Amino acid sequence: MNAAVKPESGSRLLMSGNAALARGVWEAGVRVAASYPGTPATEILEYLATYPDLYSEWSVNEKVALEVAIGASLSGSRAFCAMKHVGMNVASDAFMTQSLIGARGGLVIAVADDVGLSSSQNEQDSRYWGRFAHLPVLEPADSQEAYAMVKYGFDLSERFEVPVILRLTTRVCHVKAMVTVGAREERPVSGFEKNPARMVMAPAGAKGRIPLVFERDAALREYTAAREWNVLEPGRDRRVGFVCSGPVYMHIKEAFPEAPVLKLGLSHPLPLTHVRELAAIVERVVVAEESEPLLEQEIRAAGIPVHGKDILPRCGELSPSVLHPAVTALLAGNPVAPINRYSAPPGHDEVFPRPPTMCVACPHLGPFYALSRLRNVNVAGDIGCYTLGAGQPWDAMDTCISMGASMGVALGMDKGRAPHDAGKSIVGVIGDSTFLHMGMQGLLNIVYNRGNVTVLLLDNRAVGMTGGQDNPGTGRDIHGAPAPRVDYPRLVEALGVEPEHIRVVDPYELPTVYKALREETKYAGPSVIVTNRPCVLIEHYEPRPPYKVEAEVCTGCGNCVEVGCPAIFVTRREQAVKPSGKTVELTFTRIESAVCTGCELCLKTCGPNAIVPAEA
Repeated sequence: MNAAVKPESGSRLLMSGNAALARGVWEAGVRVAASYPGTPATEILEYLATYPDLYSEWSVNEKVALEVAIGASLSGSRAFCAMKHVGMNVASDAFMTQSLIGARGGLVIAVADDVGLSSSQNEQDSRYWGRFAHLPVLEPADSQEAYAMVKYGFDLSERFEVPVILRLTTRVCHVKAMVTVGAREERPVSGFEKNPARMVMAPAGAKGRIPLVFERDAALREYTAAREWNVLEPGRDRRVGFVCSGPVYMHIKEAFPEAPVLKLGLSHPLPLTHVRELAAIVERVVVAEESEPLLEQEIRAAGIPVHGKDILPRCGELSPSVLHPAVTALLAGNPVAPINRYSAPPGHDEVFPRPPTMCVACPHLGPFYALSRLRNVNVAGDIGCYTLGAGQPWDAMDTCISMGASMGVALGMDKGRAPHDAGKSIVGVIGDSTFLHMGMQGLLNIVYNRGNVTVLLLDNRAVGMTGGQDNPGTGRDIHGAPAPRVDYPRLVEALGVEPEHIRVVDPYELPTVYKALREETKYAGPSVIVTNRPCVLIEHYEPRPPYKVEAEVCTGCGNCVEVGCPAIFVTRREQAVKPSGKTVELTFTRIESAVCTGCELCLKTCGPNAIVPAEA
C-alpha cells in the first residue's frame, strides 16, 4: 500500500473501513500490530505498515499474531491484532485465556466477518466471542465509525483492563466513506510487571480470576449502557421499530427511513433499557442482525416480544432488497418465511455460473493438470488459490476444510481407507503460506504416524489468495525488506521426511511433475514434492515471450484446454469420425497472446506442435 500516510489532523479523506481503522489504530498510539492475511481484513495491516512510529508484522498465523499483541499489551504498550472470522478459530486458545488475564496496555482485536461468503469457506458470527469470553463488542456501521470506535476501544480496554473486540463485516471493510482524521497520540509505556497470580494461568491462578471476570461484566454493563455508541432514533413511522448493529443500520435507513431505530455500536453488553424504550414507542420490534439471532435471543429472554429470523434470513447480507419485502409483508399481516439467500427463489432460474479460475500461467496449473492425469488417487486439499483445483477442467481435489487441514485429512484417508481402496494413493495439496500457517504440525503427524501420503507443497512465494502478501517463505517482511527465508526441503527433512523422498520440481515442466507424482505416490510412506515458481501476480515473476496457435496446424485434440489456462480460448468444436468408425469431438483453440506469459505449459501438451512463439 502506498500511503503518503500523514495527512494533517482535521483532513477529510475518502477511506475504506480497513484504511480508516488503520488510521485510528495509529492515532491511538499503538506500538505493536500483528495479523495474518485474510479477506476481508487483509488491508488493515497493509495500511498500518505504511505508518511510522509503530511495529507491524505478518505473523505465521492468527494465534501467533494475537500472542504477539498480548505480549505487547502485558508490557504496557497499546497493541492491536486483526484477522478474519475463521482466523479467530485459530486464535481462540490464547484468546479465551487472555479474557481471564485481561489487558494492561490497551488491546483491541479486530475480527472481520465475511457475511455473504465473498471469499471464505463458511459464514460465522464473531459477536458470539464476546459472550463466550465475556468481552465488550464494538460494531461500526461505516468507515468513520471504524476509525472512531477503534480509538474508543483502546480507552475502554485500559479503563477496564479488558481486551476489546471490534467486529467488522465485508461491507464495512471494503466500502469507502468520508472520514475526518486527527493526530497521533503518543502513549506512555508502563513496562512489564511480574504478577504470576494474574499472568500464569495454571488452575490455581485461573480459579481466582474467574470471579473477577463476572465483576467486570457487571461494571461494563453499567458503564456502557449510557455510552454514545448506542443511539435510539425515535423516527416518525411507529408501526415498526428496528434493533440493529453494524452496517445493517445503513440498509434499514435506506429501506425504512422514517422508522425508529435502536442502533447498537457497543452491542455487548446489550443495553436492554434502550430496547425497552424502543418497544414502548412502536407497534412491533424487528431485530435485524447479520447473521445469527444473537440479539434476538437475548431480547426475547428478557421478555420483550420481537420479530427477527422468523422473517429475515440467517445467512447473507440484510440489504434493502431483503429487508423491505420481508418487513412490508409483516406490516401487511402476511409475514412469510425467510428465503435461503444462497439458492434461487421459487420460479427463478439461477444466473449462468461464472466460476473463478486460476490466473494465466499460474504455477498451480501444471501440478493440477498432472494430478488430473493420475488414476486411483484421492486428493486432500487446502485453503488458497489452489482450492480452485477442485473445479474444471482439473477435478483434482476431493476435500477442503480449513487452513492446514489437508495434512490431517490425508493421514485420516490413509488410516481409514476401505479394503477396496487399499491400492489408492493419497495426496495432500497445500500452499507455502498455508503450510507455515498450520501445515507443519500436520506433516510432522504424518511422519510420526508412518502415513502413506504424498504431500504436494506448492511454493509460489506469496500469500496468493489475499493479494500476494509476504510470509517467512518469501525472504521479505511486511515492509518488503529482506528477511530470513524458509528452506522448504530442509524444513520437511527436519520434520522427518527421508531426503530421497523430497523433490523440488519446476511446475512448468509437466513431464517432470507427472513423473515425480507417479513415483512418489507409489512409495509406501511420507514423501514431499515442492514446486518452485512464483505467483504470476507478484513483482518477482518474470514473464517470457508469448505463444500463439497456428490454426492450420491445430488438429483439435483439445489437450491444451485441459491445462486450464484462461489465455486459451476455444474457437470451435466439430464432430469427426475416426477410421475405426468412432465419432469424436474436436476442439480448436487460440491463445490470447496479449496476456500469455510464455510459461510453455500448453506447449508440452500439444502433439502436432501447433503452439509456436507469437512473433514467429
